[in-house]
Amino acid sequence: MRYRGLFKNKPYTFNSCCTETSIFDLIEVEPQDIIIVDENVEIFNLSLILKKIKTKLENSQILLLSDGTSVKEDIAKHVSGYILNSFSDDFIFSTVNTHLKTKENLDNLSGKNKDLADSLYRLNVLYNTSSQFAGTLDTKELLGYMIEGLDKSLSFDLTCTLTFGFEQEPVLIINSLYELSEEILSALKLRTVLNYKSMFHNGVIPFEIDDKNLKIIKNIKNPNNKFTFTIFQYDNMFAPIDIGENFFGCIEIFKEHPFSTDDAAYFRTIIQQVSLPLKSAKLYKEIIEKNEELEKLERVKSEFISIVSHELRTPLTPIKNALYILSSGRCGDFGESAKKFIDMAKRNVENLTSIINDILDINKIEAGKMDFNYRIMNIHSVIENVKTNFDCVAKEHEIIFSAEEQSGLPDIYADSQRLGQVLTNLVSNAIKFTPKGKNITIKSELKNANDIITNKYFENEIKQLHGDYIVVSVIDQGIGIKEENLLKAFDKFTQIENSLSRKVGGTGLGLPIARQLIKAHKGTIWCDSEEEKGSSFHFALPVNTENSEGVTIQKELLN
Repeated sequence: MRYRGLFKNKPYTFNSCCTETSIFDLIEVEPQDIIIVDENVEIFNLSLILKKIKTKLENSQILLLSDGTSVKEDIAKHVSGYILNSFSDDFIFSTVNTHLKTKENLDNLSGKNKDLADSLYRLNVLYNTSSQFAGTLDTKELLGYMIEGLDKSLSFDLTCTLTFGFEQEPVLIINSLYELSEEILSALKLRTVLNYKSMFHNGVIPFEIDDKNLKIIKNIKNPNNKFTFTIFQYDNMFAPIDIGENFFGCIEIFKEHPFSTDDAAYFRTIIQQVSLPLKSAKLYKEIIEKNEELEKLERVKSEFISIVSHELRTPLTPIKNALYILSSGRCGDFGESAKKFIDMAKRNVENLTSIINDILDINKIEAGKMDFNYRIMNIHSVIENVKTNFDCVAKEHEIIFSAEEQSGLPDIYADSQRLGQVLTNLVSNAIKFTPKGKNITIKSELKNANDIITNKYFENEIKQLHGDYIVVSVIDQGIGIKEENLLKAFDKFTQIENSLSRKVGGTGLGLPIARQLIKAHKGTIWCDSEEEKGSSFHFALPVNTENSEGVTIQKELLN
């Protein structure tokens, strides 16, 4: 009775209970800040009661009313403080006020801890969502990760996502806690279209859409329950999904309970996070489409080249045979003028045949259909054969043509016909661009990859070599190449611009073909040159290591 009267006229609400049931009924209805328990009250198990109260009211203060004698240990561990019967009224008020302050501080701390836990959870969601965004370039997956991140951090009831990169047409993706009626769906479509158009009231609308034909994709969590039109009374947030001038759609999110300032910040952050990977996904999709288009054009080009080349070569064969018959005299003697024209026609037929063969070869190489006949061989046979074939041509051009071969060179694993094609091309180019009275030399030597020195334009290719190589060089004293044009020499359909190159003509395919053929032999080709002082074209071939898988390796290099 003392305590009821004591707190009657004070700013406290005081309740008293005498049974276990009444205590927990009161706590359930109105949680108490301070609970004063008389240790002498006849309750079946005071320790158990105190433990239950502490569990239900974590921060509430339990004060034990005692006569000052010893308190049982199992009771003492559940109480926050004591009020002795001998305490004066002022001291009791002071004790109660102190514990009320403690309870208030604990509540504040719990609130801050909860806010901190919520923030840490949301940051973790943002981090995981960002990681998921970085792991895909699929638009459908990106939008799915965005919705998942919003659901985890905001616990929404409904989202409406309008997207233009998901399929070939605008799509409204609805993620809802409950099922939606057709009437609500129609209202959501109209609302989405109006929201979308309102963003561009002063500008051009990127895509024209109509709520009547807008495609919907629904994802319902609990289809057994249904939303009513009260959903439109929920708190909501809206944002465009865009980055710079790239527009990907927009999103509106609904929640029954009001969104906080932090909610809005997380919402904007996730929408901004998804915009950049959506841009990357759009670019990736465009690249894939362009590649498919280019592959189709490449196939058409290859078929066209094959057909045209075949149609050109078919009449060339009888023309060539007819010219050889005429020049042999079997059809009678011709005057000097006639012979001159026949020889001119023969040379042009040979040139046209060479051009067609170059085009077919580069087409085969690019398609990965070039045939190789690899075997163990010595480079000497290739050099000797090419040297013999060009001796007469060099004499006609009044060029000094020689070979300097290192003796005892080891064997290589190669296709002699293809290497002859490479060396023939290099010697033919050297003769074209070398003036009368100058020298052309074919040189061969054994070198370790570490001892091969070249200019800065080909350093990276040389660094890829390891071990011993046969290095074959064609060195001329011709017109040379400007330093900045060294790499261009190996580009398709490219001729270094000068008066002599225009005079000699050609397809510009010889060196690109040579480069691909040497690459197929696991080697590399490069050039050194100085304008007006000549050029040196080199290719390096690995010394034979008796690799039985050589043929397979070489063919894969062309694919």
